[in-house]
Amino acid sequence: MVETAAYLDMIGGVSGDMLLGAMVDVGLPLDDLQVELDKIPDRGYQLSSKSVKRGGLEATLVEVELDEGGRRKRTWDDFYNSIEASTLPDADQKMIKKIFDVLAKAESLAHGGEARTTHLHELGTVDTLVDISCAVIGFRLLRVDNLYASAFPSGVGSSSSSHGLMGATSIATSAIYEASGAPVRVGGKQPVGESVTPTGAAIVSTLAQFHQVELIPHQIGYGAGLRDPKDHANVVGFWVGQLKGHVSDDDLSLNDSNLMLLETNIDDSSGEVLGYVHQTLMDKGALDVWFTPIQMKKSRPGTMLSVLVQGDLVDQTVELIFKETSTLGVRRRAIRRHEADRQIVKVDTSLGKVPVKLKRIGDTIAQAAPEYEACKEIAQATGLPLAEVMRRVANEAVLRGSPWGE
Repeated sequence: MVETAAYLDMIGGVSGDMLLGAMVDVGLPLDDLQVELDKIPDRGYQLSSKSVKRGGLEATLVEVELDEGGRRKRTWDDFYNSIEASTLPDADQKMIKKIFDVLAKAESLAHGGEARTTHLHELGTVDTLVDISCAVIGFRLLRVDNLYASAFPSGVGSSSSSHGLMGATSIATSAIYEASGAPVRVGGKQPVGESVTPTGAAIVSTLAQFHQVELIPHQIGYGAGLRDPKDHANVVGFWVGQLKGHVSDDDLSLNDSNLMLLETNIDDSSGEVLGYVHQTLMDKGALDVWFTPIQMKKSRPGTMLSVLVQGDLVDQTVELIFKETSTLGVRRRAIRRHEADRQIVKVDTSLGKVPVKLKRIGDTIAQAAPEYEACKEIAQATGLPLAEVMRRVANEAVLRGSPWGE
């Protein structure tokens, strides 16, 4: 299966409805989206779309029209309860709540108080739930495996809200940038006024990766904002395609499972603690764990912990790293890898029957690796050096060819 990737070009910024418009513009049917949204018990809104022009670009504008029930002010708990009461897939519920977590934390940093206790103001109507849910559901329906994004524009000038006048970037949006480490472009031509809403920032910073990629686009769409300024095209571009250099399943043996690489830099955990973390991670199902010596700020020596895991183990692995080490943050990125054909067989050798891992390239055995524990037992029983046991078994395994025994 070929991976589908998407790229967000934040030309005029991003908001929840601009993201939705961009997804509709590349072919996401509103009817299909509504079927999924109906799994959430909250009502009081209607989706509509139309083609508009922003600058020189044709784009889709999607509006979330609220009735009296939709305009009713919600609390954080109302939103979380509605998500948990939905019949959406567990993965969707988890990701929607994760985006709300980002938004709640940003609002608490911006306005004081504990997360999920601040007043929601503009974010308190049902369209906030719709915008965030549509992003998660939409990417699933479009089968987007990985999302990449340009830097957020900082914007110029000022904006206003129920909190009063402020800069083009709101306090809550700034808090999301700071917490997520997402890149912001501050030079060059900038959109005037608020170009990135807190909801848009929360969605993109949670779902997207920001490193550069080369994409072969198959579809390009644009989602429009409500405003139509003369000085810039108020759209977000949405490019869907395949990453350049990614091969199909016919080329070698490409592992297409959801592999993730987790990394964190540590400078104040002892060797004993790191050794324990290594073993615990392997016991919990990590595919590989390794340490790299690095130099950190203030010239302190440190260690980079790298963990390769299946996607469904990411959350519990991150939780374990936070629990057992001193780190405050863990990076993550999707990984795909080529795997050689391999099998484990029991080989009849002059030292007995020994499990051996074979690496094959076509019909050729490229490498034979004897199983360590079995070789250790033979070495202890015969008095031969372990290295000699492993050498003999490997040589005989390659020479034997087939049949292999069990």
